[in-house]
Amino acid sequence: MPLFEATVLTIFVIILFIGLFSIIFGLPGTFLILGDVIIYSWITGFEKIGFKIIIALVFISLLAETIDFLLGIAGTRRYGSSKKSVALSIIGGIIGAILMTPILFGLGAVIGVFLGGFAGAFLGEYLEQKKLKPAVRAGWGSLLGRIAGILAKGSLAIVMVVIAMSAIYS
Repeated sequence: MPLFEATVLTIFVIILFIGLFSIIFGLPGTFLILGDVIIYSWITGFEKIGFKIIIALVFISLLAETIDFLLGIAGTRRYGSSKKSVALSIIGGIIGAILMTPILFGLGAVIGVFLGGFAGAFLGEYLEQKKLKPAVRAGWGSLLGRIAGILAKGSLAIVMVVIAMSAIYS
């Protein structure tokens, strides 16, 4: 294998795994994986990864991001949360990740997303109902929804990586 091909393949694989790892932080890693596959296919002249595989990966990527978003909302709504709590859960997750990342780096971002989402849903529900129990339930629902979303999106991202790598090495 020539040096250029080996370098391109190495960069391709590294970006695939960065995309996979970024899902833990709530980032759209499936889009990174998809973009990586499209660029790799273009560089290699669509020899190993063709248009059919790319179209399948586009579908899987959109499905994964949609499921992640819907599970996050469903988790919060399942426990009787208001629309305000759902919105604050999303905002809280973003703020939590931003605040915790400098403290604990990658682990801080993960913890921040979950704690921030919990805090946002809790605050939204508490401000609306002035009761502790529904607020805790809303926060718990947000936490469970985020975990389910990350697991679902992560599973579909693994499928994307397996499809891409199988196409290259088959």
